[in-house]
Amino acid sequence: LRDKYQDPGDGHWLGTDRLGRDVLSGLIHGTRYALTIGLVAVGISLAIGLFLGALAGYFGGWVDALIMRVVDAWLAIPTLVLAILLSMTLGASMWNIVLILGVVYWTRYARILRGEVLTLRERDFVKLAQVAGASRTRIITRHIVPNVFNTWMVLASLTVGVVIVAEASLSFLGVGVPAPKPAWGSMLNDARAQLLTGRWWLMAAPAVAIGLTVLGANLFGDWLRVKLDPQQRNL
Repeated sequence: LRDKYQDPGDGHWLGTDRLGRDVLSGLIHGTRYALTIGLVAVGISLAIGLFLGALAGYFGGWVDALIMRVVDAWLAIPTLVLAILLSMTLGASMWNIVLILGVVYWTRYARILRGEVLTLRERDFVKLAQVAGASRTRIITRHIVPNVFNTWMVLASLTVGVVIVAEASLSFLGVGVPAPKPAWGSMLNDARAQLLTGRWWLMAAPAVAIGLTVLGANLFGDWLRVKLDPQQRNL
């Protein structure tokens, strides 16, 4: 079949791809996949990391040792390699990628939140709750978790960009969001051969979209960190 590339014009601001599809429309449509995967995968990672980090930090002892050894072993495996392996095992689909990235990135939350919980469990209000006879579950849910919520939210906002880049990498390698869905990574992969023909905008458009989205997520994370930190709120 003959390629149906068109240069940018009035009808197609960024031209069309080899199938004759409008690049700008694909770029906008791909935003939905990038943000959905980024936000939902981060939510899964946060839930796992918060649960295991709180358990490790509060109970300590063999529970802490076991969870942290699992974290160390998980961190020893390169993130992208592990994601590719899981994607090839489970099959490429959007929701499989969400689950895979959620499982891959939970370790960074567990380690950081564990450190927060280790500090909080020695605070006076936790000791008073223990003396008052509050159960461990109540102490964790009512006294520990609300006090790590700020850290939890900042980590989430700063990791959305990392997950979006990971998803784009998987789609670029052909093990992410499957065709014909217009994922940004897939658009980059399809546009590689056109760099030599002068159609640079086909690769520049999804690359700029990824860069701006990650930059926006990081800037939002920095703003949220200052907004939620009482020591910096009035600076």
